[in-house]
Amino acid sequence: MRSYSHFTQEDRIMLSMLINKGFKQVEIAREINKSQSAISRELNRNRIDIGSSYHAGVAKRMYMVRQIKAHYCRKRIVNDKWLEKYIVKHLKLYWSPEQIVGRLRKNYDVVVCHETIYQYIYKQRSDLKSYLRCKKGRYRRRYGTRIREKQREEAKKKRIDQRPNIIEQRIRVGDFEGDTIVGKRSTGSLVTHVDRTSRYVYIDYVIQATANNIKNIAISRFNSIPKQKRHTITYDNGKEFNGYERIAKETKTSIYFAYPYHSWERGTNENTNGLIRQFFPKKSSFKNTTKYKVQYVQRLLNSRPRKCLNYLTPYEIFIKNMHLT
Repeated sequence: MRSYSHFTQEDRIMLSMLINKGFKQVEIAREINKSQSAISRELNRNRIDIGSSYHAGVAKRMYMVRQIKAHYCRKRIVNDKWLEKYIVKHLKLYWSPEQIVGRLRKNYDVVVCHETIYQYIYKQRSDLKSYLRCKKGRYRRRYGTRIREKQREEAKKKRIDQRPNIIEQRIRVGDFEGDTIVGKRSTGSLVTHVDRTSRYVYIDYVIQATANNIKNIAISRFNSIPKQKRHTITYDNGKEFNGYERIAKETKTSIYFAYPYHSWERGTNENTNGLIRQFFPKKSSFKNTTKYKVQYVQRLLNSRPRKCLNYLTPYEIFIKNMHLT
């Protein structure tokens, strides 16, 4: 297969001569070492009319006109001083290229693509990059980026099946499972962390279950627990736990995630949340929830004997270090 190359003026002169001698396109292609499709393209592009004869001089002029137009589009801003001044002025007011384009079309009926402005900035006026909101690199495609970011974040998470076997055996305290209990719309949430071995639970109330709020609560809570009693946390996949990397760094714990829609993988936490729902029923408002009520419920649950603990309490195992017998 021949590699593609542009027609030179010598090629056009030869093409014109061979056409005048009555050669067919297949024969011309063989003579000037071009593909038949290239010959057809040249004839269609560089003749005044489809039925008219081909002249090398006319073809060259038509080719040059197209090149000038193409380069003019690339240098649209540089070639129009008013447009360039308008764009620079509004970039320095921290307008985005999309906002500038929209205003030009609305107020002056001037049509220019926002990509053209980005190309102008990166190739002609790099000093204007500092006025763009995204300064880290070249302009990125708008669509698809969020999906790729989510995929990268998911790939960084350590999954539940990567946890050490000692966690499954429940022979030490300090391996927690975390979740949220949501109240009636916009009335707050409860953040729960329960130890897998002792069933000791920590409950915290937040007005808004944002990643930042939960991150701050988790860091504060776990830094109040002795180091030998905090090893790992296993969360579900809610976006409220997106601050997990900061939690892990600040509390010196390893954080794992259950697989999506596998709530049973955090069975201890789900069961404990069910016990908490006795005091905070589903669809109930948390608007009047106080810190003291939350502490009261936490104390009740942690001082309640459990059959699975041989009727010891979570408090006795987690705080007083009593052992199951």
